[in-house]
Amino acid sequence: MKKIRDERLILKNLKNVRIAYIVQTVGILGILGYDFLTKGLEGMRQNPLWMVFMITIIVFTYLSMGISVDHESDEKSPKKGTIISLIVLMAIATIIGIAVNFTDGFGIMDGFIMGGIIFMCGLIPIFYIHYLKIKRQEENYKE
Repeated sequence: MKKIRDERLILKNLKNVRIAYIVQTVGILGILGYDFLTKGLEGMRQNPLWMVFMITIIVFTYLSMGISVDHESDEKSPKKGTIISLIVLMAIATIIGIAVNFTDGFGIMDGFIMGGIIFMCGLIPIFYIHYLKIKRQEENYKE
């Protein structure tokens, strides 16, 4: 099979892939919605399509991060943005930890655990975006 070199055909092919992705996502959401209505939240989450949907959304989000980093202006310092993001993440994790602590049936240890989980889950995208910004700066420096 020959590689497509015509830009119009490449763009049309990308649009076709996008339409197929949208149809697939709507189908998955329809099946999960039916499971939610008939079996409830736990029944929906036990369906293997739930895991496929979650993985697809995560991969799509990480791929979109690369595009959004390329779209940003070059003047911003990656280090400054990362520090601000870490401060905001710490504030959010602390607020959630305190809120869990004051919820009936949960203790201070549950608050630490939940805040820690939120913090750790937030670190991955923050450092990934920092890596993309550093990589883009190095590419622009070489040019």
